[in-house]
Amino acid sequence: MPALGIPPTTSPPPRPVRKGLVGVMVTALAAALLALTPATHAEAAPTLLSQGKQATASSQENGGTPASAAVDGDPGTRWSSAAADPQWIRVDLGAPAALDRVELSWETAYAKAYRIELSSNGNDWSTAYSTTTGTGGNQTLGISGTARYVRVLGTTRATGYGYSLWEFKVFGTTNGGGTGPIQGGGDLGPNVHVFDPSTPGIQAKLDQVFQQQESAQFGTGRHAFFFKPGTYNNLNAQIGFYTQIAGLGLRPDDTTINGDVTVDAGWFNGNATQNFWRAAENLALNPVNGTNRWAVSQAASFRRMHVKGGLNLAPDGYGWASGGYIADSKIDGTVGPYSQQQWYTRDSSVGGWTNGVWNMTFSGVEGAPATSFPNPPYTTLDTTPVSREKPFLYLDGSDYKVFVPAKRTNARGTTWANGTPQGQSIPLSQFYVVKPGATAATINAALEQGLHLLFTPGVYHVDRTINVNRADTVVLGLGLATIIPDNGVTAMKVADVDGVKLAGFLIDAGPVNSPTLLEVGGQGASADHAANPTTVQDVYVRVGGAGPGKATTSIVVNSDDVIIDHTWVWRADHGAGVGWETNRADYGVRVNGDDVLATGLFVEHFNKFDVEWYGERGRTIFYQNEKAYDAPNQAAIQNGSTKGYAAYRVDDSVNTHEAWGLGSYCNFTSDPSIRQEHGFQAPVKPGVKFHSLLVVSLGGMGHYEHVINGTGASTVPAGTSTVPSTLVSFP
Repeated sequence: MPALGIPPTTSPPPRPVRKGLVGVMVTALAAALLALTPATHAEAAPTLLSQGKQATASSQENGGTPASAAVDGDPGTRWSSAAADPQWIRVDLGAPAALDRVELSWETAYAKAYRIELSSNGNDWSTAYSTTTGTGGNQTLGISGTARYVRVLGTTRATGYGYSLWEFKVFGTTNGGGTGPIQGGGDLGPNVHVFDPSTPGIQAKLDQVFQQQESAQFGTGRHAFFFKPGTYNNLNAQIGFYTQIAGLGLRPDDTTINGDVTVDAGWFNGNATQNFWRAAENLALNPVNGTNRWAVSQAASFRRMHVKGGLNLAPDGYGWASGGYIADSKIDGTVGPYSQQQWYTRDSSVGGWTNGVWNMTFSGVEGAPATSFPNPPYTTLDTTPVSREKPFLYLDGSDYKVFVPAKRTNARGTTWANGTPQGQSIPLSQFYVVKPGATAATINAALEQGLHLLFTPGVYHVDRTINVNRADTVVLGLGLATIIPDNGVTAMKVADVDGVKLAGFLIDAGPVNSPTLLEVGGQGASADHAANPTTVQDVYVRVGGAGPGKATTSIVVNSDDVIIDHTWVWRADHGAGVGWETNRADYGVRVNGDDVLATGLFVEHFNKFDVEWYGERGRTIFYQNEKAYDAPNQAAIQNGSTKGYAAYRVDDSVNTHEAWGLGSYCNFTSDPSIRQEHGFQAPVKPGVKFHSLLVVSLGGMGHYEHVINGTGASTVPAGTSTVPSTLVSFP
């Protein structure tokens, strides 16, 4: 429905007033005194306070008309309600403010009778403006009062539709007359390198950063390369540690590299099993020899890519690799895993797939091979039950924005191959652009003001928890931005609210034990988020490796309906600060929420359970695990009468759970005589189902006695041969 345009109200000029001599003198004296008044005595001008703040409503017409659309600063998006009376929309300004005016931009479905109401606590309301003769269109309403919450309450509709607002703007002043201290937007910092096709020296810059990052596995360098839409010729972008390369178009084909985006393993003698922490996103590639090489292992995402040729997932010489993850990508040619041990591909399109070693899992992939586990080891789901692609930075003309893709159900194929992707664009002005040196206090203040967070490449120490309390908040990291909690705090907590998007950053445990590193929802969280789930994407956790680190439990998910889409949660087995007690971390991921879906779950080396699942109706599509290498002896891992802690345990209280494509590996380097009772543990109930399971001993360094519970063959007969024990289904 088009917006109604109402011309501004005009009034006759004020009637002239005669002044006598005394009146003229008084006026002149007043003007002179005003001119002498210090500028600091002037009142601060009212500013827009509502944009990007948390907005809620009594209802919404459909998924494309949320309350947040009325405060997003975009006149082309809107909130609309159900077709009933009364209805309301409110905005939380984040702090009390002295209010000046409200501006409403009604869509055709406007309110005939409505009130502007104010509240300090969100429960008790007072009326600041009221009318029963609303005309719709664009209205500027002067109001006064101090409030944190402002509400438009519609009581009579002017049409048969609901209420609909393009924009709901609240103006005023905060902090005793000063405006809020945190500004959104700005530059992207020194470690974001932005190119256009005319930029000189692109290859030289790529090479310079790669030289720094190629083997800097535990270094502090962080970099992001962004390519503006256009065509780039004769490039070979070699991607090292903590490096992200991405296009700045809305679709991958907006930015084409005639060349390669390469990951190889020359730095590690042809072994790619430590090629971690890097990313390629939102580009089209025309590989020089027809095939692009992307030889990675964990924490290396390949998203929204269009490879106009083949994709080789192995290093030169076909040394080992232990990846990996592809999503929302189109590979025109064949994907060749070769020596890749495992791989997960989601919502993509491939021209073919050549082989598999232990565990190749697909969901929603056009061209994927049919399920044939264990020979070849393919597990294929026709669609992905629920997915929402990772938010990404792009250019709209000359303006930076973050695109937040829409949720999909039963997805198959990419979001972009058949046209413009569906979702929401958020201007960079609504993000606090976090740069090295920023404090947790400032980050939290920005969140309280209603800003999203964009972490630029860097390492960030936080002395208090980052609290994400507002629905639909985006926390996006560039260049593997890294958050380190100091003094044993939890790095980040997310409230039990709708639609938070966490993406693209690494949490690195500090030397003082943290009880948790990331919490999604508080204890006892129970709200239904099925319509707008929180997503955790390319969010990685590390305990040790870069130095001593400790955390009892790395990730705790208490909220319902959360989507964990590609994470690597890793207690380090090499690097600095590594030892059975030195980087103690008992549990990797604990899921308490119901209806949680994990797509691409990598969890390794924890002292006790790597994954524990207590929520109902949980689902996992692809799981990769290694048990802790450094267990000193059998007694150290004894779990009561059970030998070892399962890599993935579903609690006995759970009635419904399902998982596909799960593998657990042991490599007990300190004591090869250690025996692990099983890789997986679950209650035997009709609603608990597992598909395509394997356990494997790496070179006979310890063994599993069963695959799941007491079912599945032992790996002992394989001896030192790395041959998996497999199970097609359980029970």
